[in-house]
Amino acid sequence: MKSNKKKLKSGPIYELINTLVIALLLAGLIRTVLFQPFWIPTGSMKPNLLVGDFLFVNKFAYGFSRYSCPFSSLCPFSGRIFFSEPRRGDVVVFRHPSNGKDYIKRLIGLPGDKIKIENGVVFINEEEIEQVKLTDFIEERRIQGSMNSLPLCANNVPIGSKNCIKYQAKEKLSEGIEYSILDLGQQKDDNTQDFIIGKGKYFFMGDNRDNSLDSRRDRQFGGVGLVPAEYLIGKASIVIFSSKGRYVFYFWTWRKDRFFKVIN
Repeated sequence: MKSNKKKLKSGPIYELINTLVIALLLAGLIRTVLFQPFWIPTGSMKPNLLVGDFLFVNKFAYGFSRYSCPFSSLCPFSGRIFFSEPRRGDVVVFRHPSNGKDYIKRLIGLPGDKIKIENGVVFINEEEIEQVKLTDFIEERRIQGSMNSLPLCANNVPIGSKNCIKYQAKEKLSEGIEYSILDLGQQKDDNTQDFIIGKGKYFFMGDNRDNSLDSRRDRQFGGVGLVPAEYLIGKASIVIFSSKGRYVFYFWTWRKDRFFKVIN
């Protein structure tokens, strides 16, 4: 009887099970502590992140909170540990404080800042963030990604048109970070009240300014409001690969120019 148990513990089935358990534990540890995969479902961060971009989020960048865990209700602590202050201009993944979904936006306002948007121009502590006009961003107006999102256009074109235009500009923050933004012309969220960012809270905006629900709207009106530090998950720094098709395994739809693309 003992010899049979010994054979079972040293046999190929035992070795396979043992290897799988270790692999799953390591994968769970890596996902919980270091990196989290993230799939871009909508166009709110165009032109810098496209629908179908697959990236890894660096969870160690800002320390850890309960929302760093794959199942936040199972994490045993509150607040943040090993906290490191995010930098203005970072592209950040965070948990929506109300609906529990993960969002990705650009960090614009830090604790203590005063933020206001006037005619689509961002003012940080009453200093205008200069916009330099670039050539128009043009794409096909078709259903995109697994969420079947449809691009918004500055020009009135039908579905299927390859001439969906958005106005494009470059912003440069005082920290030296540069990135492109998109605009559809005068829209409701192009003018806001003053936002005074309190301690431990952050103000986020999508780069696709007129197609983003972000901190410009309060959560009761469909936005994200000011996001407490506890809800930050990590920093997005690199696109691993990208697919313009509905499913990732449609390899013929992969964008060859977006493999290992650094996120600005």
